[in-house]
Amino acid sequence: MAEEQKAPWLNQMALATVILAVCATLSTFKGGGYSTLSVISQTQASDQWAFYQAKSTKQHLHELQVEQFRLQAMSLPEGAPAALAYAAKISEYQGKIARYDQEKKAIQVQALALEAQRDAAKQRGKPFGIAVIFLQVAILLNSIAGLMKAKRIWWTSIPVALVGLAFFIDGFFAIF
Repeated sequence: MAEEQKAPWLNQMALATVILAVCATLSTFKGGGYSTLSVISQTQASDQWAFYQAKSTKQHLHELQVEQFRLQAMSLPEGAPAALAYAAKISEYQGKIARYDQEKKAIQVQALALEAQRDAAKQRGKPFGIAVIFLQVAILLNSIAGLMKAKRIWWTSIPVALVGLAFFIDGFFAIF
């Protein structure tokens, strides 16, 4: 039995398919990494906002207490020992209110930074997801071309592969 002569373009197509498969695999891993970073950043930002809300609640409770102390102090004669005690408590609680306000500002900065990190990860992951789609279609067309030994199908896979490779490169360098 004589072996059938293999067309040279089939070797080129097979090599191109391997390269596309490697790029698709790398795109999947990189896209998954950015997706994970996005989810983790969102979770951490949500935690910070919950912490911010807890500080806001505590601050509000202290503000209500200050108002209550003021009202109670108004019912006492000026200079009474209880009035002085209320004044001291009002001052103490106002210090706590100011502290909570500063803590909330720091928490807000951290939460916003985490949200920015989340958004950046989403943006960086998109090209990899799109690259995977185009690269897989190109691999599919190459497989069909190889099975049918139809060079014109391989030629139609090349533009699809180039689009996939462009998105793959964009994922690394953020060109577009």
